[in-house]
Amino acid sequence: MGRVGFVSHPAYLEHEMGPSHPESPERLRAIRKQLESSGMLARLTQLNPQPASRNWICTIHDPGYVERLERRVPQSGYVPVDPDTMLCPKTISAAYLAVGGALAAVDAVMTRAVDQAFCAVRPPGHHAERDRAMGFCFFNNVAIATRYVQRRYGIARVLIVDWDVHHGNGTQQAFYEDPTVLFFSIHQHPLYPGTGLASERGAGQGEGFTINVPMPAGEGDARYQEVFETILVAAADAFRPECVMISAGFDAHRADPLASMELTEDGYAMLTSIVREIAARHAEGRIVSCLEGGYHLQALAASVERHLRTLLDA
Repeated sequence: MGRVGFVSHPAYLEHEMGPSHPESPERLRAIRKQLESSGMLARLTQLNPQPASRNWICTIHDPGYVERLERRVPQSGYVPVDPDTMLCPKTISAAYLAVGGALAAVDAVMTRAVDQAFCAVRPPGHHAERDRAMGFCFFNNVAIATRYVQRRYGIARVLIVDWDVHHGNGTQQAFYEDPTVLFFSIHQHPLYPGTGLASERGAGQGEGFTINVPMPAGEGDARYQEVFETILVAAADAFRPECVMISAGFDAHRADPLASMELTEDGYAMLTSIVREIAARHAEGRIVSCLEGGYHLQALAASVERHLRTLLDA
């Protein structure tokens, strides 16, 4: 059995985007309640995040963009940065701490305090582009953690597996010309944000290191397993990653209100198992998993539990 770290913090609950917004603090409350009631939380190693420094955030994001976000933080209420992404007074402090949570997970995994880690953070990150907040995201937690593990720990090759139902456009943008990062995304298409065609394969030296698998609505566990066991495993075995990141969205679940896929909790356990085996072969088991989407509270909580149970019971 492995040791799995768990990143959480009360400040993640202080970021809000309105009373009816799907990306709400209730998502983390549902996860914690599920893990406590199942006894899983007691089996996890608690990791305490600190706010990330702006220097690390600016390895992915333009400094001017970060400054503009900070200037727009309201004293009260909400300020829209795109039609469905809002700043509240506590948003930026939560976003700095969300990045810090991903970096704390990297530190714990790389120093062998834990074997893998899951970051129950808000706001999510994979839609955030270099100079643009969008899709509920402000700073790209996984992308920044990827640069961090490369520069702080000398990791040469990182695999990012994005199984959120929406394409991780921000992560793709960050590494589109970078052969040191293999970005794999499986997502419903057509769906927000409209990117992620199979023809988007990277550019320059990074050509071939972006792999998009757009899926029609209605695909479920069996099709996801087929894609992972063929396309992802073959690419990962050729790439030989030294660390694995997961953009762990749980909104491809059949109950999720924002998409139309048919994954189940069993499906998420299966995906986790395949990625865990890749990490075991090539990366000494090292996995950092960060929460992205998932908007049906019960389905999200149950899926996160299965994800963590699969990591723990390796």
